[in-house]
Amino acid sequence: MSSVNPLAGQRAAPSALVDLPVLVSNYYSLRPDVAEASHRVAFGTSGHRGNANAHSFNEWHVLAITQAICDYRKEQGFKGPLFLGIDTHALSEPAWHSALEVLAANEVVTMLAEGSPYAPTPAVSHAILTHNRVHRDALADGIVVTPSHNPPDNGGFKYNMPNGGPSDSNVTGWIEQRANAYLEQQLQGVRRVSFEKALKADTTRRYDYLDNYVSDLPNIIDLAAISGANVKIGVDPLGGAGLHYWSAIADRYKLNLEVVNTEVDATFRFVPLDWDAQIRMDPSSPHAMSELIALKDRFDVAMACDTDHDRHGIVAKSRGLMPANDYLSVAVYYLFRHRPAWRADAAIGKTLVSSQMINRVAKHLERKLLEMPVGFKWFVDGLYDGSLAFGCEESAGASFVRFDGQPWSTDKDGITAALLAAEMTARTGNDPGQIYEDLTHQLGAPLNGRKEAAATPEQKARLSKLSPQDVSSTELAGEPIREVLTTAPANGKPFGGLKIVTDNGWFAARPSGTESIYKIYGESFRDQAHLDKIFAEAQDIVTRALQAS
Repeated sequence: MSSVNPLAGQRAAPSALVDLPVLVSNYYSLRPDVAEASHRVAFGTSGHRGNANAHSFNEWHVLAITQAICDYRKEQGFKGPLFLGIDTHALSEPAWHSALEVLAANEVVTMLAEGSPYAPTPAVSHAILTHNRVHRDALADGIVVTPSHNPPDNGGFKYNMPNGGPSDSNVTGWIEQRANAYLEQQLQGVRRVSFEKALKADTTRRYDYLDNYVSDLPNIIDLAAISGANVKIGVDPLGGAGLHYWSAIADRYKLNLEVVNTEVDATFRFVPLDWDAQIRMDPSSPHAMSELIALKDRFDVAMACDTDHDRHGIVAKSRGLMPANDYLSVAVYYLFRHRPAWRADAAIGKTLVSSQMINRVAKHLERKLLEMPVGFKWFVDGLYDGSLAFGCEESAGASFVRFDGQPWSTDKDGITAALLAAEMTARTGNDPGQIYEDLTHQLGAPLNGRKEAAATPEQKARLSKLSPQDVSSTELAGEPIREVLTTAPANGKPFGGLKIVTDNGWFAARPSGTESIYKIYGESFRDQAHLDKIFAEAQDIVTRALQAS
């Protein structure tokens, strides 16, 4: 495992903060060289991300991607508005300007946030679904300008479909190819007007994302129970796009909620350094969350979200910051016992590198479990049609349906996932940490973690294409291997790696998309020594499999 930097958990020195004027200047002045792979548009599991200083997220990228999206929605016949949200990263507002210039030139009706440009991911997904529920003949879609929890010098751009969720691989592949073609043609064919003209265009309109989202919350969270129990809640928005949502929620529903940090600053100087001394607005990181963790005794439960508010972090008074997998297990256990109107056949969705504790909870609840490849896009259709009531991924992302089983947000929603912690505290009298402790007495107590191992580009490519036949091992950490997976059990899709499962443990290995490493996820239902052995043997198993492939 990569060692933790001694500065982790502390605030960055002023000299270490990103130089915002240089970053924004480079957004406009540096142009990508499409002959360089790292300069091209590349959609990962959640949109295109990059750094303006490294030629990977610049004005030309945004202009090309936005024109490609306009071309796609025209080809598909989407006649409704496009809901445009952004987060608080330094590159988000310049990219928002660039996108609007193209959208207005293409006469796309574009819904900007009322008041300020900021609108978090779940509010955009909610807006798309709300519109399309009524206007089926004029389908809406959306763009969110965000690199999620990534460092302050990053930018990101993702496209959400009329089903409210992130685009699937076929759509992102089409947009990526078209955008790169525009880059190769020096933006020939990209339509654009000035930002001033775009703001005044008849097609540029305003939408109150905050009010529409907050007004609808009683249909997914028992806010009356939270208010009635006077649950004391602490919230750190981590300087993100949902900052003003929390005070609005508290005021409207009379919650005992305190926003402990109201700062918005694109350097994110107020977020403690992560494990590697980088600033990341990651609510699942004990280092980034160290200041909120220190306040845990002031609240019954505390919570945080990342910059676009699609991820959550839960600090329980009983145990501090909950590992993402632990809280997701609790959320599944609680929701399926407190949502009686949900469909009896509605399933639980998880990524296959999430904790097997969720599998055990699903079995305990007698609910169908669907293990998907990495990426929230795999849960969208199920959340949309109600066949999935809950979808989650190991990186603290989750979404679930309304009380009546209808879709709420088919993208990750950190706000409702966080408020759920207050609801369960109110209705059960126990915080999520206590509920998890009770669960482990029934179903076992897993230990899990993640490590990294060096890998060349060739090794990473081979790892992503392994087959079960490439694995010759029959045991892992002293137990017979029960499953060797290179495709997700729920849909048979390759997940770009290898997973090996025994009765009391497992590991999964996947190549990093950006670094010369592969990541090893591991879990044991025995003890730390067993988990250590799993990690020790995992790298050897992967090495032998790569040699055999």
